[in-house]
Amino acid sequence: MTAEELMQKAIEARALSYSPYSLFAVGAALLCRDGTIYLGANVENASYPVSMCAERNALYHAMMEGKKKDDFVALAIVANGEHECSPCGMCRQALSELYPSSAPIYLGNLTGAIKETNTKELLPFAFRKEDLQK
Repeated sequence: MTAEELMQKAIEARALSYSPYSLFAVGAALLCRDGTIYLGANVENASYPVSMCAERNALYHAMMEGKKKDDFVALAIVANGEHECSPCGMCRQALSELYPSSAPIYLGNLTGAIKETNTKELLPFAFRKEDLQK
């Protein structure tokens, strides 16, 4: 699957966003090795910390269906903005632990712009489980 095709799936997911507070709808599409695609959209709440970002929504959905880090091949994230949509810090941390470091992450917007990156570039000094060792 091409980056553009995966981005189109993320755009479809974006239509499911519940974002009445920020008015910033985000969609994500996570491609797995077996060809399965998991969609996610941001879901907001009046108590902002309770909200869920699109990329974590897709990632956690896949994990709840038994997928593991090694199953993930590519991730696309899209929103309407001048620049490509980039994950927030919380999502960067989750991706750094749960998504393969060398697998592509495609950041896009509705004008067709796509930038390829990965978790190492997004969060070079991630907090790791090894940091919890005493």
